[in-house]
Amino acid sequence: MHQRFALPDVGEGLTEAEIVSWKVRAGDTVAVNDVLVEIETAKSLVELPSPYAGTVVELLVAEGATVEVGADIVVIGDGVAGAVGADAPGNRSATEPAIDPQRRHGEAPEPAADDAEGSGATLVGYGTRESTVRRRRSSAAAPASPAPVPAPGPAPARTGGGHVLAKPPVRKLARDLGVDLADAAPTGPGGTVTRADVLALVPTAPTEPAWREDRHERERHVPIRGVRKATAAAMVESAFSAPHVTVFTTVDATRTMKLVQRLKTDPEFTGVRVSPLLLVAKALLVAVRRNPDINATWDEQNQVIVVKNYVNLGIAVATPRGLLVPNVKDADEMTLKDLAVSLGEVAARAREGKAQPADLAEGTITITNVGTFGIDTGTPILNPGEAAILAVGKIAQKPWVHKGKVKPRYLATLSLSFDHRMLDGESGSRALADIAAVLEDPARAVTWT
Repeated sequence: MHQRFALPDVGEGLTEAEIVSWKVRAGDTVAVNDVLVEIETAKSLVELPSPYAGTVVELLVAEGATVEVGADIVVIGDGVAGAVGADAPGNRSATEPAIDPQRRHGEAPEPAADDAEGSGATLVGYGTRESTVRRRRSSAAAPASPAPVPAPGPAPARTGGGHVLAKPPVRKLARDLGVDLADAAPTGPGGTVTRADVLALVPTAPTEPAWREDRHERERHVPIRGVRKATAAAMVESAFSAPHVTVFTTVDATRTMKLVQRLKTDPEFTGVRVSPLLLVAKALLVAVRRNPDINATWDEQNQVIVVKNYVNLGIAVATPRGLLVPNVKDADEMTLKDLAVSLGEVAARAREGKAQPADLAEGTITITNVGTFGIDTGTPILNPGEAAILAVGKIAQKPWVHKGKVKPRYLATLSLSFDHRMLDGESGSRALADIAAVLEDPARAVTWT
């Protein structure tokens, strides 16, 4: 009996995903939980395991194609359902309907009772689903399954029974060069395949991207999809729905820089990455406590402003796939060390393409660090649904009048954009002034209540 495996809802509230790379070919034998395919959504890279044991009969979608949730992507012959497959969303036999009635109308079915508490599974799409994440509504019915296409050639990252450790940019490089990651000798930490390991398999590694091999090529067309597509939609929504106002201030962060150096040598922070951003985050948390209206959202439907009594602190992270904003849940309740650890963890997962839906959902206020690119300041656009976003410019020594004398001091420019529906100039300015005051004298983070 043939089993048709459909693209599941991976629990992110999205309706489509791109097929990044197949880990199997027609004719391969697979066991339950063997990785079939790597997909890319607007939020993360996800490996989908097989819910069936059997033989791969046909790959229904080519690499690079974008597929709607519920569309069939592979056929497995003599498929025997395993522990994952029988109940996993999107997995069904050839005789079952492609999409359930709720999904056909763009609505997510209610989660099972055990899902509400968390199933404990580690794979996105087969594990815990955040009950607050809602599926994007769509009035159109899901399209029929795409027409069969010839099975692609050998998958670059195909690992057989094992699993090759490699970051998304390295996997993409291997695909572009037609290299099988399984052939690489890993030299990275923990047996990770690096860019150099991939290039070592190529007799003459290209020095320029393939699109520039033709010197007469004057344009490069980049498909708008994945993170870039989601970011564009979110920024347009924010820019045209929330009236932005931005205020600026220059802060003497010399004491903050001295504290950063002390923390780096503090035994309690051994193994913890400490940077000025940590103290900026702490300063923002203090400002939220003193100015709670900056940690709010506008509820148009109920005509209320919802002020949050918790802070899910978002950090804008530049990744190879585009800008992501993971957030640290309940950051306001953390010690400085716990905050440092959590900021490092969510940023690392985002850069590695491993950010989970929960990392990216329910943020309440955001920091974007443009200083890391050598930029002095900017006018950030609000994350949709949030009242404020703080931009931090580079911290550098400049001449500054300190105690009546011109001295070299560490200065930085801060800018706070806020939704003028919820905050007026006074409240936004007071919040930014509080942030600056804490960075000028970090002791205020302890003395202010």
